Amino acid sequence: MLDQFNREIHYLRISITDKCNLRCTYCMPVEGIPFKPHSSIMTFEEIVEVVEAAAKLGINKIRLTGGEPLVRKDVVELVRMIKAVRGIEHLGMTTNGVLLDTLAQPLRDAGMDSVNISMDTLNPERYKEITRIGDISYTLKGIDAAIAAGFESIKINVVVMDDTPDGEIKDMQNFCNNKGLTLQLINHYDLSAEKKNTYKFDRPPKCGVCNRIRLTSDGILKPCLHSNQEIPVNPDDIISSLKQTILDKPENGTVCTNRSMIEIGG
Repeated sequence: MLDQFNREIHYLRISITDKCNLRCTYCMPVEGIPFKPHSSIMTFEEIVEVVEAAAKLGINKIRLTGGEPLVRKDVVELVRMIKAVRGIEHLGMTTNGVLLDTLAQPLRDAGMDSVNISMDTLNPERYKEITRIGDISYTLKGIDAAIAAGFESIKINVVVMDDTPDGEIKDMQNFCNNKGLTLQLINHYDLSAEKKNTYKFDRPPKCGVCNRIRLTSDGILKPCLHSNQEIPVNPDDIISSLKQTILDKPENGTVCTNRSMIEIGG
């Protein structure tokens, strides 16, 4: 389906939880956030109903995000359910990789096509500093497990910050080259600050070619990451909710002040 600026919207990013097993400095406020009660989080069946409606509008790519999607119980079953929806051609996930060591093969067997793994440094001390509590060895094991599972695509997401040391990107590129992975550089940005289209980074996408909408874990559709605009999913008419979201997508992102990054999934 085309939005009002003639962009074809065929990509739905779904946050399946606002919980995470890390506390990354650029994602989670130091004081933390109040997590949503379980009763407000969409069930697997509700998520699949949205995916089915989205597929009827031409959306063929789904990405599961969080928080950290792998902390959601029975996530492998959700992957299997979404992959079975007619019209969905690609199902991916963005994860910090901490739990991927044991889940990579089950996810692949359930139909997951690709995985993006967030790892901003190869330095164990800096990794722990960025994540506040993380141990890089778990993510490295997760990466190796993803390679062994045979995903169609494995990308390493690196958030580039002002204090990213010289040579860090080169080291990460060498790491990816040696393992046959794709490096994806993400501009460190603040949702509450005006979005700038910076062409030296792979993500976030430039507004003029943005092809995505988002679904939060509590059933809210967002036309744009950098916007406060939200459309609750109407369970009685999901297609209309999706159509409104696509047609309300702004030409350019501005700011988002009503949700933190961990609630949207990036």
